[in-house]
Parts: sequence; C-alpha cells; structure tokens
Amino acid sequence: MRKLCSTVVKVAVGVIVLVALMFLVGMRRKSPLVQDRVRRFNKKVGNPKQMQTAGQPGAWTSVVRHVGRASGTAYETPVEAHATDDGLLISLPYGPVTDWVKNVLAAGRATIVRDGETFEVDCPELMPVSTVMDRLPKREQIVLRLFDVRECLQVRRVR
Repeated sequence: MRKLCSTVVKVAVGVIVLVALMFLVGMRRKSPLVQDRVRRFNKKVGNPKQMQTAGQPGAWTSVVRHVGRASGTAYETPVEAHATDDGLLISLPYGPVTDWVKNVLAAGRATIVRDGETFEVDCPELMPVSTVMDRLPKREQIVLRLFDVRECLQVRRVR
C-alpha cells in the first residue's frame, strides 16, 4: 500500500511539473494554444477571484475600467499596473490582442483603480518592455523576463 501511495504521489508531482513546464514554455514562445487556454482560464477563474481585492489598498492587482468598443458595455478587468511619474505601466503577457487593451486603445481613455485610488487615464500607448523595464519594480522585471513579455501599455494620468 505504501508503494502504491508513493507511486501515485510521484506521478502526481511529475504531472504538475510537466504542466508547469508546458505553461512556461508555451507562454515564452507565445503559443496561441497555451495563451488562449491560459486566457480562458483566467477569464473564468482567475479574474473573478482577483476582482475580490483588486484595486484595494495593499492588493497587487489593480482594476482597469473600460467600455466595449462595439457594445458600449462597461467592463472591469484586473491588471498589474505600476505607477510612473506621470501615469501607469501595465504589462501585457498576452500581447495587445486582448479585448480590454483594444477597448482602451479605441477609446483613448480608461479609469484605473490602484491601491485604493482612482485615476482617470488617457493617451494609451503600446510600448516595448525593453524601453520601460528600468521604470518597473525588480519583481516585475523578473516575471517579464521569465515569460518573455514584450509589450506593455503606458497610460497618462488626466490632470
């Protein structure tokens, strides 16, 4: 019985390691199959969980409020926004193809709730991560390199 339990544990650990490796490699290589599955999982499971605390003081995620470019529907999406001197930088692990990014670019503005503060932002601009890496926290730099994230969205605070 002990041998069976030990074998089951080893197989389970092996499967978890394999899935984690496939996730990392797939995200780094920008595999549409992996990115689409991760995006779907986050939309159904991760995002609703993150929205419970996103934007609140001390939370690591912020909320971007945007309007659908075709539907006109208001949406809220959890993101990781980092403050700069005149705005915010948001890394784009899936690139600029997500609906929320397209909505913000089309509208030219959004509202971001970060650490309990609400910011009206405009002038959204896609930026290569390499040009803004030094303006991001070290932990974020490590994650961006690990997953080979190439773009971020820069927005400016409306004064």
